[in-house]
Amino acid sequence: MTHRIVFVEDDADLAELISDFLSRHEMDVVVEPRGDAALDTIAREAPDLVLLDIMLPGKDGLSICRELRPKFDGPIIMLTSLDSDMNQILGLELGANDYILKTTPPSVLVARLRAQLRNLRPAPANADASAPKSGTRKVVFGQLAIDPISRDVTLANEKIPLSTSDFDLLWLLASHAGETLNRDILLKEMRGVSYDGLDRSIDVAISRLRKKLGDNPSEPFRIKTVRNRGYLFSLSGWE
Repeated sequence: MTHRIVFVEDDADLAELISDFLSRHEMDVVVEPRGDAALDTIAREAPDLVLLDIMLPGKDGLSICRELRPKFDGPIIMLTSLDSDMNQILGLELGANDYILKTTPPSVLVARLRAQLRNLRPAPANADASAPKSGTRKVVFGQLAIDPISRDVTLANEKIPLSTSDFDLLWLLASHAGETLNRDILLKEMRGVSYDGLDRSIDVAISRLRKKLGDNPSEPFRIKTVRNRGYLFSLSGWE
C-alpha cells in the first residue's frame, strides 16, 4: 500500500532527491517549500506522515509541529541538519515522533519512516471492524462510494483524499451505517484503547472527516452527533 507524505523542505534539490528515493519505496511525496503554507498543504493533502525541516521560510518547523500536533494524528518526523540535543528535545516535546538528521543514509530514513507508519494505528486485540476484510466489496451510499480494496473514496464522482486513519474511521462508521457508535467503541476499534473521558482524538478525526466529506459542521447530516451517545453514519445524507 502506498503511503502519502507531505515533505516540508525549502531545499529543492534535496527535496527532489529524497522524494524520488521514497517514491521507490511505496511513498507518495508532496513537497511544500514554505513553512507558512505547510499547515494548509497538510490539511489539503491529508497525509499519513509529515516530514518537517526546521529552518524554513515563513515559519519554522518547530512552530509548525506545535500547531499541527493537536489536529493531526499521524507521525510527525523532523528531518534537519541541526544536530543539537536541545532541538531534538524540543521537537519531541512539541509532538514530533522522531528526529532524523539529513546526513542519515536514505535506506535508514526509509526504515525509520516505515517503522512510524507501522505504528500509525496499533492493531486492537479483538477483531478490527475498521480494517476491511479481504474480499470485501465496494459499498455505495447515494453519491458516496467506498472501495476497501483500493481504499479510494469518491463523492459525486470526485475523489476524496483521506489518510490511512481517516479512511479506517470512515469504513468503520459506514460498516455500521444507521447505528450509533460511542467513543469507547471507536477508540477500541481504531487504536485498541478504551475511552478515558478526556481523549478528544475521535472528535478531532470526526471533524476532519466531516470537512473532507462536505458535511455541515454546525448541523452535520452525514456523520451525525447523537448527544451523549456517539456518532452515526447517516444512510440518507449522500443523495
